[in-house]
Amino acid sequence: QVQLVESGGGLVQAGGSLRLSCAASGRTFGTYAMGWFRQAPGKAREFVAAISWSGGATYYADSAKGRFTISRDNAKNTGYLQMNSLKPEDTAVYYCAAVRTTDLVTIATRGGDYWGQGTQVTVSS
Repeated sequence: QVQLVESGGGLVQAGGSLRLSCAASGRTFGTYAMGWFRQAPGKAREFVAAISWSGGATYYADSAKGRFTISRDNAKNTGYLQMNSLKPEDTAVYYCAAVRTTDLVTIATRGGDYWGQGTQVTVSS
């Protein structure tokens, strides 16, 4: 089992930046692809970004492309989502997920095998 804990959320004004972290338990985190998802109140879960087990491949939703950067440090059992140029529509609870797959594009639909508890990101104008 993989346990994930997100952190780094908070309140930021439009145009600002945040870096979310996803701390994973165990020494097998590096064998899982990782994804970030978000969900605003009353809306469905939305895919944001995914990264391969090695960090060598990434995949972004159109809404995140050019503004967000997903990365990971397997030695620290931690994944990251750097969010720049934040917009009010980015406001949501952000979740990280571990996924046992090598096909990143399918993560957008499949979701995760293991999920964190989420961290709130609020962007004000």
